[in-house]
Amino acid sequence: MNRRKRRNLIISVVAAIVCVLALVLVLRGCDVDKNDATSDLESIQSKGKIVVGMECKYAPYNWTTTTEGEHTVPISNNPGAYADGYDVVIAKAIAEALGVELEIRAIEWDGLIPALEAGEIDMIIAGMSPTEERKLSIDFTDTYLNSELVMVVRKDGVYTNATSIQDFSGAKISGQLNTFHYGVIDQINGVNKDTARADFGVLIMALGSGAIDGYVCEEPGAIAAVAANPNFTYIAFANGNGFEYDPLEASISVGLRKGSNLTAEINKILASLDSQKLNLMSEAIARQPVTEVEGKQ
Repeated sequence: MNRRKRRNLIISVVAAIVCVLALVLVLRGCDVDKNDATSDLESIQSKGKIVVGMECKYAPYNWTTTTEGEHTVPISNNPGAYADGYDVVIAKAIAEALGVELEIRAIEWDGLIPALEAGEIDMIIAGMSPTEERKLSIDFTDTYLNSELVMVVRKDGVYTNATSIQDFSGAKISGQLNTFHYGVIDQINGVNKDTARADFGVLIMALGSGAIDGYVCEEPGAIAAVAANPNFTYIAFANGNGFEYDPLEASISVGLRKGSNLTAEINKILASLDSQKLNLMSEAIARQPVTEVEGKQ
């Protein structure tokens, strides 16, 4: 091979290497953009859609129905099913304010945060409390509903006249798995802390069958359970007689990726709904199907 051909070959090889390196850098740059939460707002606006994760079985916050209606949104990973509830109304309001379409994806409770971190969903709107433990993994907006912890019991049970959590000493009490609801049961002296249940549908069945004497939940969930089960009632405790907990734990917020630039924008949208929130929750409770009472927090 003569010198000129060798030089041309070297130039070609170098050029090819430079092109490959440039392509690698571009692809790496795309990955960075994809995983950069500071561009979440721009990404959503660019694709014209937000993907929201929720259980779709935590009435009155969210539930699944097969009937399309004014407040429903199709569940993208459950063909023929629709999501409804307070969370759905809030999600629709956020999507409308951002000028994008709304997609709802049904995800089990324990899978919501991993799905958000993996970029499978853009936000969590699922009656989720902004606990300190969860804040280690994701960010939260301002709260979009504040509530209190109560005890759901049977009307024909021995605890219907309870006024303090200590009146449940010796009772079989449960709560939902992996929630602070279950943890506060330890504050009841002498309680028979029963096994945590996967969701509120199972808790309702356990209470109805007499397997437990009561379960802890937030008041909206209790109202929905009582509305669907006339043989149930719930106990709201006066100050000093109830559970001790951080008020934020009984509040719910939108979950976002760490460092997301969506936070400020969604806070503005939530603030604009302040005067409507209680009415929206009341309406969700009123239309929640009797046969589909379930839950989480």
